[in-house]
Amino acid sequence: MRFNHVFASAILLLFSLLPLAASANLANDLSDGQHVLLMRHADAPGYGDPIGYQIDQCSSQRNLGDYGKKQAVLIGEWLKKQGITSADLISSPWCRCIDTAKLLDKGPIQISTVIGSFFDDMSLEKQQTKQLEQLIQMKLSDNNKAPVILVTHHVNIQAYTGKVVNVGDMVLVKVNKNGQHLSHQIYPSPKP
Repeated sequence: MRFNHVFASAILLLFSLLPLAASANLANDLSDGQHVLLMRHADAPGYGDPIGYQIDQCSSQRNLGDYGKKQAVLIGEWLKKQGITSADLISSPWCRCIDTAKLLDKGPIQISTVIGSFFDDMSLEKQQTKQLEQLIQMKLSDNNKAPVILVTHHVNIQAYTGKVVNVGDMVLVKVNKNGQHLSHQIYPSPKP
C-alpha cells in the first residue's frame, strides 16, 4: 500500500513540473538563434477590413475589441510566466497588430510591411513569405539572443507554416540558416 502512495506522489510531482519544463523550453528555444515566435493579432471583431481602409488611419480599419485588448494583455502575462520579459518585437503596420504588440508589454516595437496582411491581394503571398524568411534570417543573425516575436495575420502565418491559427495563437517556428520554416509548435492563446 505504501509503495502505491509513493508511486502516486512521484507521478503527481512529475506532472506538476511539466509546465515548468515547457516554459523553460519556450524561453530557451527563443534564445537559441534557431526559433522565432509568430503570433496572430488578438481578437478584432469582424472579417477583413472595411472597404477603403487606410493603413495609417486606425479608425478606418478593423481594430481590437475589449476582449482582444484583454486577450493581448493576458498573452503578455503568459509570455512573462514562460520567462520572456522582453523581446525583439516586430509588428505588421495594421493597427490591430500594433495594439496587440503594445499590450504584450515586451519592449519597443518595430513596424514591418513584410508581415503586413496580403489578404486583399493574395498575389503577394510568395513575395512576402520570401521577405519574411529574409527578415527572420537577418534578425536571428544579429546574435543578440533576444526572443524574436512577430505579430502578424493569419494569412502570413498560414503561408509560412501551412497552419491556420486562431486570434492570439502563437507558433514557435524552428528555422534554417536562411530563415526558412523547418518545424513548428502551436501555443494556443491562453484563456482567462
